[in-house]
Amino acid sequence: MKNFLLKLLLTLLCAFFLAGSTLAGEVNLSIAASLREVIDDLSATFSKQNPGVNFLKNYGASGTLAKQIENGAPGDIFISANLEWMDYLKSKNMMDADRIRTFAYNTLVFAGSTAKQVATMQDLIKLEKIAIGSPKSVPAGEYAMEAIKKAGIERQLEKKLVMAKDVRECLMYAERGEVDGGFVYRTDALQARQAKILFTVPQDLYPRVTYPMGLTLAGAKNKEAEAFYKYLQSADAAAVLEKYGFGLK
Repeated sequence: MKNFLLKLLLTLLCAFFLAGSTLAGEVNLSIAASLREVIDDLSATFSKQNPGVNFLKNYGASGTLAKQIENGAPGDIFISANLEWMDYLKSKNMMDADRIRTFAYNTLVFAGSTAKQVATMQDLIKLEKIAIGSPKSVPAGEYAMEAIKKAGIERQLEKKLVMAKDVRECLMYAERGEVDGGFVYRTDALQARQAKILFTVPQDLYPRVTYPMGLTLAGAKNKEAEAFYKYLQSADAAAVLEKYGFGLK
């Protein structure tokens, strides 16, 4: 009888611990730098609801993140600041094609602390230094270069552009006054302390800033990553995105 009760107790304890650890593991996130605050907020809330889940977060330029994943860096969820780099990983068979969704939208602006009158793309010609994310890996820089070309001022700005590793570095240069201003997302500029939005880049000069998110093939096999991916599509996530100024439609 004692042996039976001991076995029963052990069985119940095992069941209890298994139930309590339904979600207990690591989730590797590769996230566009402009989403840092959003993802920090959401991952913190998710961790409180699921104490066993640990997030390893990698923020940076979308192109850099995509190349890292391609080269074997751990990544369960990838959120890019443009469609191009998501499509790139998809073409390399690194993403679960059925689990790619639009996460949010943004707007490109020109921000700085210069005293010069800057209200249009043409006004940029009179500036000395302009920060821009490297177009080869930073979507904000790619959007900005397209806008510059369509505005017909590429030649005039050619020697004035200061390349940054990501959109946050652009904002840092503008905040410090190391440049007259920089092309950043509206959501970044709203958090600036020194720099302010000088003008919004006309939407007809560049494609809409779209953030696709998806599970990698490895992430699709990770139940914790799958759960967080679903959470990123929840009303809670929508509220946090709106709080930081991102668009949902």
